[in-house]
Amino acid sequence: MKRVSVRRSPIHGKGVFALCPLSRGERVFEYRGLVTSWQEASRHYARRDEENHTFLFGLSDGRVIDGGRGGNGARWLNHACTANCEAVEEGGRVYIEAIRNIAPGEELFIDYALEVPSKTKSLSEYVCRCGTRRCRGTMLGRAWRDRVRAIDRSA
Repeated sequence: MKRVSVRRSPIHGKGVFALCPLSRGERVFEYRGLVTSWQEASRHYARRDEENHTFLFGLSDGRVIDGGRGGNGARWLNHACTANCEAVEEGGRVYIEAIRNIAPGEELFIDYALEVPSKTKSLSEYVCRCGTRRCRGTMLGRAWRDRVRAIDRSA
């Protein structure tokens, strides 16, 4: 039985939605795609028109999963500051797991906690659209968000 579907999201573009109840701790699916180096992935996305929209998921060993090449529906997971899912890395693979019970029809979210190149000087490219009460206004992870804000204040 299919547990999730991809469709238009009120948050941004496409999103992933539960078709049945998902339980806290349940492994929903794997984030799939071409496993490659950051350098090769960067070259690939630099040749595209929409280089701000990528499907890259960094692995702890320095490689990246490119969900835009050979990926599955997991690439359409949107960011939310108060996520209902998390990414768990095991053996060079990434799985999406529910961190609370999720009702049918509910959109699945992860906290992107993005890391960006050190040359980044503005949060504007990483604005969050989740709209939750605890929205922090950015998809950046805490360390990067604090660093970029410090640069913004000094400019």
